[in-house]
Amino acid sequence: MTGKTAHPTLASADLDDISKLPRNAWCAALDDTAEELGYFEQLGRDHACAFIEGNDTLLVSFDNFERSTKTSANGYPEAFNLALDNGWSHLSILAHNGPAAAKWFRSPAVYDYFDRLVDDGFFEEYDRVVFYGAGPNGYAACAYSVTAPGATVIALAPQATLDSRLTSWDNRFPSTRRADFTSRYGFAPHMIEGAQAALVLYDPYQTEDAMHAALFNAPHVTRRPVPHFGADIETSLVDMDILEPLLIHAMEGTLTPAVLTRLLRARRHNMPYLRRLLREVEAHGNPHRVVTLCRAVTARVPTARRFRMALKAAQRAIGSQSDKTTPKSADQTETA
Repeated sequence: MTGKTAHPTLASADLDDISKLPRNAWCAALDDTAEELGYFEQLGRDHACAFIEGNDTLLVSFDNFERSTKTSANGYPEAFNLALDNGWSHLSILAHNGPAAAKWFRSPAVYDYFDRLVDDGFFEEYDRVVFYGAGPNGYAACAYSVTAPGATVIALAPQATLDSRLTSWDNRFPSTRRADFTSRYGFAPHMIEGAQAALVLYDPYQTEDAMHAALFNAPHVTRRPVPHFGADIETSLVDMDILEPLLIHAMEGTLTPAVLTRLLRARRHNMPYLRRLLREVEAHGNPHRVVTLCRAVTARVPTARRFRMALKAAQRAIGSQSDKTTPKSADQTETA
């Protein structure tokens, strides 16, 4: 044990809302907060890091200006808030400027910073280290986890690489076609080989995300499909109130498959998820499945108007099918 103690005076509820600030003012606000709790450092033109001195567990996360200001309640990175609330030490690597490729943290300045952390034995000071990120940030969490052997990695729909020779099937990010994904920290599935465990969550209905997830193929990697969570899995987890307990279990070393399954059951009460599921079931044209789903949802949420309407429509469709397939009796034919 290193004897670190959590900062006793500040939680995310104490932070000012910086979600409406322009980019430079947002960085300045993060700078002020991080300097109070640890330090803030620019990493070249396009990136920065913010460090919070907390307890003996370290959360390393990757985020960017656009995502933080749009999805977080106060404009700070979601992991930054969770670290404050739970007393963890926290290293937040931020993309706040530059070309679109900067969101994947492909920068010599970032490489040099992690090299320096390794040389200083930074990660060795902590009892447990967790790398976390979503999408491009998930790619970075996997890629840079190689600097902390034995760490745990939590990646939500990460890209494995955007090297066009390997992923020509992913055309979602045309602005990154000239970015270098072949040099240091390049191919994320190789970079997690030193991790103790890695969890990759992905929606199998998001074709490119599922194809990237398939490249993370190693015995210590758990690939967990989360159907109908959509392209933005992090937002779905936040809406379901399970991102924080997921990270808490990871930080405490108790994130087992059974625990993950239990946490994901929260989807049964999440209306955005249930509406996506309803659209999928309706698209398959099976009214019996629609009835089963809608009855389950309306039993828990009687005011779910969308599901009550879908239930009635499906029951009418079943009745219509029954009328067409059930032969009439002699008496029915005669009276008709």
